[in-house]
This record gives sequence, structure tokens and C-alpha cells, in this order.
Amino acid sequence: MGRRHENREDLVGEHPFGDAGQLIFLIVFLALWALDSFVFRFSTFLAGYVPLIIRLVPAGLLLVVSFYLAKKSMRMVFTEKRDSPQVIKKEIYSFVRHPMYLAMILIYAGLTLATLSLLSLALSIFIYIFYNFIAGHEEKLLENKLGQDYREYKNKVPRWLPRLRS
Repeated sequence: MGRRHENREDLVGEHPFGDAGQLIFLIVFLALWALDSFVFRFSTFLAGYVPLIIRLVPAGLLLVVSFYLAKKSMRMVFTEKRDSPQVIKKEIYSFVRHPMYLAMILIYAGLTLATLSLLSLALSIFIYIFYNFIAGHEEKLLENKLGQDYREYKNKVPRWLPRLRS
């Protein structure tokens, strides 16, 4: 867990390489995306077939949703103090189990969609696999610490994509 949160008894924990991995992937992605999208244009040939407005509107929506998810989930986890570790089941956590990670995945998807960089898309697939891996690790920690309550939550709430019906 990050240093500023290590003394929080109400937080269960995270993958030991989660923060470093996220930072490395972010830097590599942004460098690759920027270089491919604006400098070399090696894999952005599809952008010539799809008008900019058709790409920017959904990309912008993805970015808006991602910033909302990130802000809301971080506030709920890190600013709301709880007496002991417990499953957060309210608001956005009633729709997906990992809204912070989903926010990051949506940022990558939005940037990739904006420029249609195939190299960025390929890297995004590896980034998704990484997030899925660290989410799985953290879910094991949560199951060990919170037991049946987390298992029931896990059965009701999907990891990534909200269900369209209850």
C-alpha cells in the first residue's frame, strides 16, 4: 500500500507492484501514444478513414467517465475513514468492484480511440491484463480479510462492466 496509507487499519492492501506497474505502464503508454499519434504516425492510418469528430466525441465521453470514476472511488476509499476493514458496497462500488482501475482502463481506451493508434491498442491489451492480474490479487486479499461478506459482494457485483439490469 502507498506510504501515505500504510497506517490505515481500515484498508486491506494492494498488489506489492501495483503502484509501480501502473506508473511504468502509464509512462510507456503516453510516450508510445504521443510518438505514434503525433510524430511518426506508424499505426494511425485508420484515423484517415474515421472523421475526427466521430473519434473525439466517444473518446471525450470515456475520459469524462474515467475522471468521474477515479475521483469518486478515490474519495470513498481514501478519505472516508472506517473503524475496521469492510466491503464498500455503496455508490459506484455497487456497480463495479474496481472503479479506480476501470477509470485508468477507460483513459487508455479514450486516448487510443481519439487517434486510432494500433500500437496503443496493442499496449492497452497488455495493460488490461496487468489490471486484471492486480485486481485478482487484491480480491484474494479482500476475501482472506473480509470472508463471506466479500464473496457475496463479488458474486453480486461484476469486476469491470456494470450489468445493465439488476
